[in-house]
Amino acid sequence: MNQKKAVISLGHKALGYTTLEQRDAVQKTAKVLADIAESGFQLTITHSNGPQVSMIHKAMTELRRVYIDYTPAPMCVCSAMSQGYVGYDIQNALRSELLGRSLSTPVSTILTQVTVDPYDEAFYAPTKKIGRYMSKEDADTEVGKGNYVTEEPGKGFLRVVAAPKPIDIVEIESIRTLADAGQIVIACGGGGIPVIEQNRHLQGASAVIEKDTIAGKLAADLSADVLIILTSVPEVYKNFGKENQEAIRQMNASEAKDYIRAGEFEATSMLPKIEAALEFLEKKPDGQVIITSMEEAMDALKGKAGTKITA
Repeated sequence: MNQKKAVISLGHKALGYTTLEQRDAVQKTAKVLADIAESGFQLTITHSNGPQVSMIHKAMTELRRVYIDYTPAPMCVCSAMSQGYVGYDIQNALRSELLGRSLSTPVSTILTQVTVDPYDEAFYAPTKKIGRYMSKEDADTEVGKGNYVTEEPGKGFLRVVAAPKPIDIVEIESIRTLADAGQIVIACGGGGIPVIEQNRHLQGASAVIEKDTIAGKLAADLSADVLIILTSVPEVYKNFGKENQEAIRQMNASEAKDYIRAGEFEATSMLPKIEAALEFLEKKPDGQVIITSMEEAMDALKGKAGTKITA
C-alpha cells in the first residue's frame, strides 16, 4: 500500500457524553475522519471512553442493587462494553460517510486487550474517578471489597481505579494486518481492556489505561507516519489559561521535555498527550505528532494550524 499511516486519538468532544450526544457527535467526527482518509491516509483510530465507561459502571452497579441475582460487572467488562458500543457508532457513521463519497474502504472495530504489570505503582495509588456519587455507607461497602474511594465535599464519594502503564497490545497483529491491507481500524478504545498475563490466561484488571498513552504506543507499534491527537483546543499552549497564554505551533522532543520540566502542561489533560508524543517519536524518529482540535484537523495536516512535534 502507498498510503501513509495515521493513528488518530479522539477525545471526549468527538463522542459526546451520553448515548444521544454520541450518536450526533460521531456524524461530525466521521466527516473529519473521512476527510483525512480521502487525503491519502490509512487510519487506525483510538478513542476516549471516560463518560461511557462511567455510565456503564453506574448502570451495572444499580442493576445489582435492584436485582440481587445479578453480579456487579468488573471494570474490565465495563471497558469491553464501552469499546463495543463506541466502536459500533464510529464505524457505522464513518462507513456511511465514506460510501457517500463513493469510497468502499472497510471499517472495523477490534476489541483490544492491553497487558499491564500487576505491580505497577498506579495500583497502590489509584487516581481515575469512575461511576456514580455514593453515600458514606456505600463508600464503606466499596472499601470493604478492597476498592478505593475518594470524597468530593458536597457531592459524595466516588470510586477511583488505577491507571497503569500499558505493556503490550494483545491484538496488535490483527490490527497491523488490517492496517497493512489499507483498511480503517478502530482499536484500543478507552486505552484498551487492561489485563494481567497469567501463564496462558489473561485476567481482567480493575483499572483503566490512559487513552493518549495507548495512542502513542499504538502508533509506535504500527510504525505510523503521523500520530494525530484531537482534543478540545486548537493548539498546545504555554502559560495555558493565563493572560500571557501563547500558542506553541512547533516543538521538538527536547523542547517538549523542557516544557514538561517547567510544569507547562496540566497533569490530567495536556501532559499525557505530550508524553504519548515523546514515546512515539522515540520509536519512530522520522514520524510526527499533531495536536489540534477536530475543527482544525485538516489545516493542521497542511501545516496551517495545530501544534506539530518532531524528534
